[in-house]
Amino acid sequence: MNIAITGSDGQLGRALHNALATKHRVIPLPHREFDIADRANIARLAQLQPDLVIQCAAMTNVDGAARDPMRAFRVNAFGTQNIALACQECDAALVYISTNEVFDGKKQAPYLEHDAPNPINAYGKSKLAGEWYTQHLLKKFYIVRTAWLYAKGGGKFPDKILELAQRQVALSVVRDEIGSPTYVPDVANALSELIETQHYGIYHLVNAGACSRYEWAVEILRLANIPRPVKPITLSEYSRASTPPPNGALENFAAATMLNIQLRSWQDALRAYFET
Repeated sequence: MNIAITGSDGQLGRALHNALATKHRVIPLPHREFDIADRANIARLAQLQPDLVIQCAAMTNVDGAARDPMRAFRVNAFGTQNIALACQECDAALVYISTNEVFDGKKQAPYLEHDAPNPINAYGKSKLAGEWYTQHLLKKFYIVRTAWLYAKGGGKFPDKILELAQRQVALSVVRDEIGSPTYVPDVANALSELIETQHYGIYHLVNAGACSRYEWAVEILRLANIPRPVKPITLSEYSRASTPPPNGALENFAAATMLNIQLRSWQDALRAYFET
């Protein structure tokens, strides 16, 4: 297949390029060269004649989206509309990368693919709008929700915890925000399996299990062999622009049940992060 990847210079885009390049012709479309929110790029993408487009490009700064929701919608919603229209023009399938933040976090168990979205922040609302455009403009699509992505050098939660541990004798981390830490190479490999099936639909691709930010931080420091006391605090004690869903845990139900696409536990994936 000819596979175009928007946001190919991001952490997921790079991992997907590595996972797919041995079997497919990959067309990288990095942020600096391809603005998904520019309508002129509809024709440009269609002219590349991809069989599949993976929409990784997004405004993923959750607090930034809270401060500037119009920009979040311009990129995540209308940018995705542009990509979907390009796919419509050249009859390509679309993989839209979405988020656990399309849910409100009130459920007591991990969210399944058929649970009703109800985002509570600007980022989640903009990503859900992208899902809407994907579903209503195309027949061939995969909506893939993931959560708490991290990779080496990505500046994500593990990097931030390790950086704080170098500067502080003790850390304070939120205990009442639950999610599914997901190692980027694992979701890239799962996605490469999914697109071979042409079994279109909505999927949650996350490492198995769930934990709080506090539990994740404790495990990061343990594996890094950095002894630091970690104080559990509440979301109400941690000041930030956005309001995350208290329970953002996802379950990989559809892909595991129908397609036997499994992801290892978040603990095993975190160990692999430290071993690479």
